[in-house]
Formats: sequence, C-alpha cells, structure tokens
Amino acid sequence: MPYTMLLRLWNESVQAVDANDWEGALAKLQQVPEQTSRTHFNAASAHLALGQLDMALRCLDFTIAKDERLAVAFFQRAAVMLQMDRSEEALSDCIWAQKHMRGNAVIDYRQLGLRYKLYYWQILYNTAAAYCRMGQWESAMDKLVSATQDRGQGRGGNIEVALKSVERREILDPLLVPVGLVFRPRKQEIEQLRQRDFLGKAKVISSMIPNDDFGGFEPLRQQKPGFYEPKTDGVQESRYMRVRAPYMARGPGQLTVPGGSTVFLFGEEDRDGMINVIHDGQRGLLPVSLLEPANVKKSKENRVPTGIPLPPEHKPPSRPETLPRSKVPPHVSPSTETPPPSFNNATHTQSPVSGSPRYTANAASTKGGFPQREEEGSVVVKVHYTYNLALSIPLDTPYHKLKEQIAEKVGQSASQLQLRHKLSGSQVLLPLPGEEESGRTVQEVAEAGRVTLWCQREDPLANRTILYQMVALYDYVAEDPEDLEFSEGDTIDILSEVNQEWLEGHCAGNIGIFPSSFAYKENKSIIQDRK
Repeated sequence: MPYTMLLRLWNESVQAVDANDWEGALAKLQQVPEQTSRTHFNAASAHLALGQLDMALRCLDFTIAKDERLAVAFFQRAAVMLQMDRSEEALSDCIWAQKHMRGNAVIDYRQLGLRYKLYYWQILYNTAAAYCRMGQWESAMDKLVSATQDRGQGRGGNIEVALKSVERREILDPLLVPVGLVFRPRKQEIEQLRQRDFLGKAKVISSMIPNDDFGGFEPLRQQKPGFYEPKTDGVQESRYMRVRAPYMARGPGQLTVPGGSTVFLFGEEDRDGMINVIHDGQRGLLPVSLLEPANVKKSKENRVPTGIPLPPEHKPPSRPETLPRSKVPPHVSPSTETPPPSFNNATHTQSPVSGSPRYTANAASTKGGFPQREEEGSVVVKVHYTYNLALSIPLDTPYHKLKEQIAEKVGQSASQLQLRHKLSGSQVLLPLPGEEESGRTVQEVAEAGRVTLWCQREDPLANRTILYQMVALYDYVAEDPEDLEFSEGDTIDILSEVNQEWLEGHCAGNIGIFPSSFAYKENKSIIQDRK
C-alpha cells in the first residue's frame, strides 16, 4: 500500500474524529490494509467513544503487538480492563506501563502526533484502582502515597480525593486518555499530498477598460490602528481561554492578568505548568491551572483589543535638511551627526568637497576617559559603533593591531568585526585596503592627524537560510568539534536537516549539528530567509 494512501485515509479519519463522527472514523481506518500502532490506537479510541469495550480492547492488543514499548497503550488498555472488571490483567499492564516510562516523570507524545502527556503518577493511580477492585486497600494506599511524592505536574487535587476515597473503602474510577485525543499525521506530510501547479496560471496585470483600476491582484488595504487577532476555525476555537482568578507576575516573562480576562494561547504547556499567552497586546507566561475554555464570539462592534498590536498608521516624520558645516550651532557635537549610509549601497551620490576638514579640540572626545589630545607621532582614531569612541594610537600601528584594540573596547571578537572607512568626498563605506596584508599601517588612511572608521559586526548567518526554529528540551554538551552546544530552553535556528536524527543549527553565535530529539518545534511557521 502506498504511503500517500495511508496518510490520506489516516488524515480523513482524524477529521472524522474532530467532527465526533466515530463510525466514519472507523470506516476510514478499516480501509487501511496495513495499519500501524498509531492507527490501531485511534480505532480503539473510536470504539471507546461508542461504548464498545471488547472492540477497543482488541484494537489495543494490536497496538501493543505493533509497538511493544508504547507506554500509553499499556496505560489505556489497563483502564479498559478495569472497566471490564479484569483487575489482575489491568495490574499487569500498569506494571508494564511503569517499566516503559524508563524512569521519566512524564512522556510527551506530541512528537508522535498525540497531543497528550502521560505522567508517572497517573499509572500509579490506575494501579491503586486495580488494588481497590482486588480488595487490597493497603497496597492501594501505598501507591497513592507514592503518587503524591512523584514530581510530575498536573496532579491538582486528584490524589488527595483518591486517598480519602480509599480510606472510606470506595473503589476508584480509572484514568483514561481523553476522548478525541488521537495520533495525527505530521502537518508537513499532509501538505505534500496537495496537488501543486508549478507552472502557474496566467493573471491579468492591467485591464483594457479605462475605468477599471483593478489589475487582477487583490489591492492593498489600508492598515488601521488596533490589534491583530489570529484567525481561528472551529477546531482551534479552544485557543481562547478565560483566566479564572487574577494572577500577579512572579518571575521574568510572566504576565499580570486580572481575573475573568480572555487570553489567546500562543504556544504549548511547558514542564513547569506555564504556557505562553497573548493578553492586551502583550505576550507572556501564565499558569495552565488558572485557564479554562472560553466561548469567544467575535463582534465587530465594541470589541476590546486583545491581540497583537499593529504598527501605527502615521507616516514617520521627514528628515530635516542637512545644514552646511558652517551653520552648525557651536554647542552641537560631532556625535550627533547623522550616521553614514550602509556600506553595501554604492548608488549614493558623492557630495562635493568644499575644502580640508576642520577639527576642533573636542572632536576626539570619547566615552570612558580616552585621551582627547593627539600625542606626537600618533593619530586620533574615531570609531562609529553602537556608540562613538576614540583612541590615540601611533601612526605605524598595523591594521590587525588596531582591530584588536577596537575589539577589546567594544567587547567583541576581532574575527567578527569589519572596519570600513570613507574616501574623501564619498558617502560609500569601503573596507580598509589590504586589511589582511602585513605591513599596512594606519598612516595610509590618516588625514590631518585624524582617522574616522566605522566598525560593523559581521552576521554569521548572512548567507544561510533559516528553515524554522526549535526550543531545546535538554542541555546538550558538545562531544565533537562540529557539535552545537546549548542549554535547556535555548532557541535554535535550524539551517538544514542532516538526516532523520541530526539537524544543523545556530545558537548563541555558533553553528553545528545536534540530535533532533534534544529539541522540539514550537513555531510551525517558516520564517523569512536571511540572505
């Protein structure tokens, strides 16, 4: 069976699940001749929604036969067996689920397409439920006490309520994967199923009708001030949540939100129980435990802005006319002059030279206590960076020594800096002539005892394309020179996919390769190329 047909039927069954058409989802899955462990799990979820426990148990048996290390399958089958009063078999599945957790407090199955996190304490809870049905109340109490000591998130008050129920000799109801949570195919693979027209179709560029000012493309719309609210369909409507109680920011990146406010979920829940939200044009973190689904009905009238702020509609003020040097007020220092144009724009017109440049005593004024007078046999070098600085150096100083001194002042590596200057009467920035050659000194570019340079930092990604971004799940220590080292929570720019297990990325100014399992993709949209 072609893989494309499997993807198509799998995707159609997931769409039927989203529409609560369980029989339609089963009909689509039955058309797959060679089912996988994930499609069998989806079929079991559909049978559970229809109340068909025997068929659900049979599908879960097939799931485990296809993948014997899928902990969530053992967890789900144990819950089904508890509903069928098969306590001993359920207890065995709980033990297998604990084993396949591999010592982890939680396993996130989003990478496999299931939007569900299985916590170790949930398996202990179902183990206690099995002991309750077997009449072993002390063992059930021990498992619940162990669950309270587990470091996993999302417990809430479930364990405390269960402890009181066991003390009253009440049988616990098992925990299951919620109805509607199924394994979904990758979005990138589904997009590849669509037929694409690589040749394109003819479009009308201009109309022959004199009064028709529309040329075939959608005209530009005037951007109004306000807030952009992300478009959502029926499936994504739950991304709008309501804050049950007021919350005060307690750490960096957190928001202060009043109770009853509506927020938009911008990301996914992290391991600390926090999630990125957008509220009143600001993005920050809020606890997931304070959020509940909100029924948002958009109204064009009297709508309170709650999304991402749009840029202002006002045009920027026009630049003032440049005054001649002779008309500059005496209190204006050279540091307030307009910065020069970019070095890669060679189309600027050259301004005429009126005469030799004039320098005053404060032309070499610096930031940080540098000398203001040029010494005998030395030259004052003025450097334009994010701020202006000046230093006095001997005339016979080589270019590489000058770059090292400037790099030390600005706190950057000399290999990442590029020094440029302007020829007399020109507005174009050019690299220093023969910067890498030995024997070239500052005296070659000095004029009237002064040198003006522009220091710019080179971008290591200038000629690379960023495919997408990922967030580090764990710390990764480089084992080889070509590895990329990063820490948990760092943002990584993905430059290429080496294979299915290794990626090439950029982080903190370094480029290298790393295992793809150490990070996850937070933002699915492709970002712009940096060229």
